[in-house]
Amino acid sequence: MKVIMKIKNIIFKSPIIAASGTYGYGDEVKSFVDLSKIGGVITKSITLNPRLGNNSPRIIESKSGMLNSIGLANIGVEKFCSEKLPLLNKINTHFIVSVAGSEISNYIEVISKIEQSEGNHIGYEINISCPNVKEGGMSFGVDKDVTYELTKKLREITNKILIIKLSPNVTSITDIALAAQKGGADAVSAINTIVAMGIDIETFKPKLHTTFGGLSGPAIKPIALAHVHKIFKAINIPIIGIGGISSATDVIEFILAGSDLVQVGTLNYRNPNIAVDIFNELKKYCVKNKIDCISDLKGKLKYYE
Repeated sequence: MKVIMKIKNIIFKSPIIAASGTYGYGDEVKSFVDLSKIGGVITKSITLNPRLGNNSPRIIESKSGMLNSIGLANIGVEKFCSEKLPLLNKINTHFIVSVAGSEISNYIEVISKIEQSEGNHIGYEINISCPNVKEGGMSFGVDKDVTYELTKKLREITNKILIIKLSPNVTSITDIALAAQKGGADAVSAINTIVAMGIDIETFKPKLHTTFGGLSGPAIKPIALAHVHKIFKAINIPIIGIGGISSATDVIEFILAGSDLVQVGTLNYRNPNIAVDIFNELKKYCVKNKIDCISDLKGKLKYYE
């Protein structure tokens, strides 16, 4: 099976990437995961200043998924550049830095600092599900004009791959995807987690300290597929599909719906080697079905007449 998956001028040796934060910063798993056999790793989201994140409980299991409200806990961009980038430079796969902020200026400053470092990262995934403090706490990713402005300003300061991570908690995800494309994004990733909650019937309290959190895992896969296909029909830049992927079948579904690459997230917590396992499954499927290149399946969904 050939793997010819490209974003910009970068070729990925596997269509499967480890989603943001699910391998920590990315270097922590190298002793027990063969990173050379996956397409890449996305770091946890990096902010301008260190963040402790939200109070516990901030992660719980749910049926066919997981709820989290980690709150972007990270060491901040200065320590990331001095402590983590040198380690990430040694891993045997592509790595992408996830970036978050509470103002457009935060994103600009974080990327500017990383651009000045000696990192081998191929690009950035921009988490636009963060609250925009200048807009009353509304997420960047719900407003197409803000998404366009943010993407355009970040495009001006980096030539590396720029991926905008789309939130499903919007009126029209295609409008946001089009705004990212217009602003100069090289790709979009979809979908981020879905707003959800759990309640403890013994204490009558929410199961998460923040009440609401983000739902991920197999429970959201059908929703993610629908969003990916809608986006595919609207834009002409690559799509990285995210949402409940746990098998080669899931990967093929996302590619048929229009994804170029996919990310595995929640299932990494159960099996850190799942991206490698799925890639091996995928190769067997292609041999069995005489598929020369997995990318040939992109967007080949057949409709009923």
